[in-house]
Amino acid sequence: MMYFGLIVIGIVLAILILTDGSSSIGGVIEPDQLAGLAWGGMILTLVVAGFWHRFQDRMGENLRYILIWLALGLAVVIGYSYKDRMQVAGDRLLGDLRPGAAATGPSGTVTITRRSDGDFRVRAEVNGQTQTFAFDTGASAVVLTAESAAAIGIKPDPSDFTARVSTANGIAYTAPIYLDSIGIGPITERRVDAMVAKPGALTTNLLGQSFLGRLSGYEVKGDRLILTGR
Repeated sequence: MMYFGLIVIGIVLAILILTDGSSSIGGVIEPDQLAGLAWGGMILTLVVAGFWHRFQDRMGENLRYILIWLALGLAVVIGYSYKDRMQVAGDRLLGDLRPGAAATGPSGTVTITRRSDGDFRVRAEVNGQTQTFAFDTGASAVVLTAESAAAIGIKPDPSDFTARVSTANGIAYTAPIYLDSIGIGPITERRVDAMVAKPGALTTNLLGQSFLGRLSGYEVKGDRLILTGR
């Protein structure tokens, strides 16, 4: 490689001498530019020659490192190309391991896995805080227990419990409120009508129709609850 560089330098010098350095070469490149390219090429040749010499001394080890870096680069490219599918698969696995966790599916759907006791428990962000709800199509509204409401700073006065709400367990007296937001995975609804149950009236929050009715749809397929946002 060193000899190749010397040959190139010799050819460039011969061209510069023959053209007398006074005119462009072939009407394409100026003599100064050709000389600069030759100098830069020589420096590059020296650097490459040094690395090549060291590379040859430890050929097997260096090749192994090159293959490792190529494999890592390929993994990064593939991972980026399939990041959406990998996220869906990861969410699905999380949903299987933690029933109630939102597994994001195609087109903005959210899938919830049924618990071992047969119920669907849905983890949702209520005003920015995580709350667990029972999926209850029989509830006319989202209903929070008094304890859950207090955890997000909502504490109705005793005189506010005037509304009645129908639940799967019967009628409960509640205090009407608005929730700033309810989010389940990528699905978020804002200014949601809700109720706070009287202390001791409910043992769990209910995900009712004031939220479910805003969705494009929801269905149960086997052990999966599928929610579709708008």
